[in-house]
Amino acid sequence: MNIAFQGETGAYSEEAVSALYPDGIAVPYPSFDAVFEAVATGQADRAVIPIENSLYGSVHQNYDLLREHDLRIRAEVQLRIRHQLLSVHGSSLQSIQTVLSHPQALGQCREFLKSNLPNATVVSAYDTAGAAKLVAESADVSRAAIASRAAATEYQLQTLASDIESNHENYTRFLALARPEDHVPEKLHSDESESEMKTSVLYAQSENVPGSLFKSLAVFALRDIDLLKIESRPLVGSPGKYIFYLDLLGHETDERVKNALHHLNEVAATVSLLGSYRTGRFID
Repeated sequence: MNIAFQGETGAYSEEAVSALYPDGIAVPYPSFDAVFEAVATGQADRAVIPIENSLYGSVHQNYDLLREHDLRIRAEVQLRIRHQLLSVHGSSLQSIQTVLSHPQALGQCREFLKSNLPNATVVSAYDTAGAAKLVAESADVSRAAIASRAAATEYQLQTLASDIESNHENYTRFLALARPEDHVPEKLHSDESESEMKTSVLYAQSENVPGSLFKSLAVFALRDIDLLKIESRPLVGSPGKYIFYLDLLGHETDERVKNALHHLNEVAATVSLLGSYRTGRFID
């Protein structure tokens, strides 16, 4: 299968592709919009996208793109993120004046940057591996990138500092997406065969009045369904109103989950099922 991911070769998303689809062909795209479009139009069989990081929070753009595209979540993985400070050979920590990386990576490494490179200019890039590629192409000993070990190898950069994230419990959750009509079973790793099922749902409240959020969440509490995550996003075109993303334990075909979603349809304006899939394993 062709698996779309955002970024350049050596991106963390490419590592997530390998973890989820060891036999797949990873295909880079320049933006998340392009990744979603690639799957929606059939250019790619799957997409693997980051959705949240344990240190720096949610990737809000991808929550919005999930709403805009008719795709389904088929799998997930939690990837340990280890950031490296990379530069061209001949550079040193003392020579670095500019640091490039994706805003999420820069945020995850802010303590290192504050302590070790307080005077360096921080520049946002569209991708960690893309930042590494730019540094390699510049051949400038005053520039560095925050990226992965794979990016260091890919672009022949030296590592000035390793594992520079502020907290080493740094994991990014990646989702695998497919078209709704694609029912090809996902290949499971042996240690995932007994893992719990998770279902993701998107819904909008029918009215923004006191107690409406409680009523919508009560449909799960009444059935002892464990909610793992709730994320709100502004409802485009309706100022002051929000849509909600829920992750809950259980499969959409489970009787309790099925009844809860039916009940939610009665109290919410709209409900969209994003997919049921196995709880992702943690990869160190």
